[in-house]
Amino acid sequence: MIGTILPDLSLYLMAAVSLVLLKIPPENVFGELHFSDAWQMVFAIDNSFLIWLGLFALAIWRRSQWAIPLVGAARLHLALDFPLHHDDGHAHFWPAAWWVFESPLSYWDIDHGARWVAPIEGFLALIALVMLWLRKAPWWVIDLCIQMVLVELWIMRQ
Repeated sequence: MIGTILPDLSLYLMAAVSLVLLKIPPENVFGELHFSDAWQMVFAIDNSFLIWLGLFALAIWRRSQWAIPLVGAARLHLALDFPLHHDDGHAHFWPAAWWVFESPLSYWDIDHGARWVAPIEGFLALIALVMLWLRKAPWWVIDLCIQMVLVELWIMRQ
């Protein structure tokens, strides 16, 4: 679960500090700061297929029981993230290239399919939650996942 959040952790932290601590209006955070060179550099690093591939190879080489699933989950996040950003994607091949794929689809932009992409994403999140419950995951995992699904549903509503 932690691995799935890692590629976007910097976004969450920088947005939270900007919105909550620095009291920067959301339109400035997501309309200006998000696209600034400094923020895009951070996103290029933590969304790089190449960096996560290197970390995955290292985890396999070290036969790390915790790092293999952690990095594998981060790579899964990137694989699902890549085709769902229209004009707000990341440089997924940094440091080899600054090229950003502009997908025809978006998980949030209704002008690029979010009306059907977001419900599919929400439905898959609910299925994952049910699977965790059926597998008798610890209560704190279920609780955390319920909160994450609620956030997902809130995003879909927006």
